[in-house]
Amino acid sequence: MVDEDALLSSRQGLTGFGNRRAPESADRSNHGARPEMTVVRVGTLPYPHVTAIIPCLDEEEAIGPCVRSVLAQGVGEVIVVDGGSTDRTAERAREAGARAVVEPRRGYGRALMTGIAALPPGTSVILFIDGDGSDRPEMIPALLAPMGRDEADFVLGSRLKGEREPGSLAPAQIVAGFLAGWLIRLLYGVRFTDMSPFRAIRRDVLDRIGMQEASFGWNLEMQMRVAAAGLRVVEVPVGQRRRAGGVSKVSGSWVTAARAGWVIAATFCRLAIDLRRGIGRLPAGLG
Repeated sequence: MVDEDALLSSRQGLTGFGNRRAPESADRSNHGARPEMTVVRVGTLPYPHVTAIIPCLDEEEAIGPCVRSVLAQGVGEVIVVDGGSTDRTAERAREAGARAVVEPRRGYGRALMTGIAALPPGTSVILFIDGDGSDRPEMIPALLAPMGRDEADFVLGSRLKGEREPGSLAPAQIVAGFLAGWLIRLLYGVRFTDMSPFRAIRRDVLDRIGMQEASFGWNLEMQMRVAAAGLRVVEVPVGQRRRAGGVSKVSGSWVTAARAGWVIAATFCRLAIDLRRGIGRLPAGLG
């Protein structure tokens, strides 16, 4: 179970970038009154307390430009988690200015958990972005802005909104995003249009929502957990580009797409049951 008292305590004492409080007239929550706390300020460059985590597997061509573009947005640090690449992904990431961590065990969620374990102690907000060049780092300020205005605990970048290059998303990815969004709205009343990996979450919230999924179901699990917890959720348009190189580990073929779809479906069913039973669920309205 999630320690709700610890969550309240950490949010009341969290020091932000500007250490300022939101105006009293601001809409403090989508789910009712919230306890007073210090606001996490991430609204303007630079973002020294934001750490970006980039999971990678054989992304030698794209990872260097991706890391440099993310760092150019002013984040405090970039951690690249190399999931056992056979090319020079880790080397190229270090050359570009990232801290590279190797996770030899396969699994998208496992790689992200390894990156979280390597976070510097001053991190208040965690930014997740893929390393294949398809996500647009120039959209990082837009992604972080709702937190800077104290409007969100979790922000999802929707690839289906904004400028999207033809062919940047496979039909299966678009359908999966819509289906997952519809099911989450049906169960929890929270709207999502995508399961984009491009997202940001408060570290204190992530530490307590009980993430467990080691596979491709990680992104869906996070969205379900924050929705079930009644946390403040904002979705912003970020668009999408075609990948800069390499092969997609999810939609590169019908076989991998079908496997990922099965994992996501199984994750949804399992997690919906667990959350209904109160396993790993924050009380509604705590956000």
